[in-house]
Amino acid sequence: MKSVYEEEIFQQPDVIRNVVITKSAQIASLAINILKKPPKFIMIAARGTSDNAAIYAKYLFTGINRIPVGLAMPSLFTLYQQKPILEEGLVIGISQSGQTPDVHAVLEEANRQGVPTISITNTEESPLASLADFNIIVDAGEERSVAASKTYTSQLTVIAMLSAFLSRDDKSIDDLQRLANYVDEALSQMHVTKLISSRLKEKDHIAIVGRGFNYCTTHEIALKIKELSYMIAQSYSAADFRHGPIAMLEPGFPVVAIAVKGKALTDMESMIKSIQWTDADLEIMTNAPWLMKITKNPILLPEEMPEWLSPIVSTIPGQMLALNLSLAKGIDPDKPRGLKKVTLTY
Repeated sequence: MKSVYEEEIFQQPDVIRNVVITKSAQIASLAINILKKPPKFIMIAARGTSDNAAIYAKYLFTGINRIPVGLAMPSLFTLYQQKPILEEGLVIGISQSGQTPDVHAVLEEANRQGVPTISITNTEESPLASLADFNIIVDAGEERSVAASKTYTSQLTVIAMLSAFLSRDDKSIDDLQRLANYVDEALSQMHVTKLISSRLKEKDHIAIVGRGFNYCTTHEIALKIKELSYMIAQSYSAADFRHGPIAMLEPGFPVVAIAVKGKALTDMESMIKSIQWTDADLEIMTNAPWLMKITKNPILLPEEMPEWLSPIVSTIPGQMLALNLSLAKGIDPDKPRGLKKVTLTY
């Protein structure tokens, strides 16, 4: 019998296809509205999995739309009452449930300062949606699993859509039409993640390494592995990994490297070679054919997938790896200890 988490992983192609079809007109209109008075910067407030979506947004809006992006420090708004000046900015709140009080506090302050606000959430009746000037409801359907899957990838999808419409780039908008097919293709790697999990089930630690757009993916995969298998999973940019953490590698140390074709690939190839020298247990998630030969069980990603959309796709095998690690360790993925679906932080 499949776990609820597994069922929801496999719902993602349909969810993403629906998001692209049903939200395009709304997000295109929102982009036109934003461009009437372009913000000097964007501040994003989020927690947990949504914080990883915010990292993706930081790369897209800064790198593609050339708008500086900062991630809010909600405790400055709540615990310390040291609220920054938000004039000429745009504030975005991201939360699956829309119920996180310290994220609300950031939007409440933006409203007080007369700064435009956007919410991205799965719950239309949530407090977060009621606080924002513009609401994007991702419509992922009820997510029953404690560990998020479809709400995360649908958040990334609407972020990608907003970036594409802000850039007015027809190619990017066209890329989005094929996104659900790439996600569907990624689901074929379930058997590979099972093989890897069976080999790593006795391990209690793992490193996830990526670069560029997929920096958010390292965070999200590490979070899912921690939540579901209780392993000490650490996420790293390949650049940061060189600055010390690589020293902890030894023979058999598990490492997952995310190496996607694009501008970050050359550096990831160099990183992979450095990891190989340590005899670590290297797993590679890639769509570069020449890297598929390095490991016994490479996790294959769609070859034609554009780099800017790859975090939405590469997250999927990471979710399946977390699922299968929990099952290999005899842990119920639907009942992670100490966790509940909605976490309130102040």
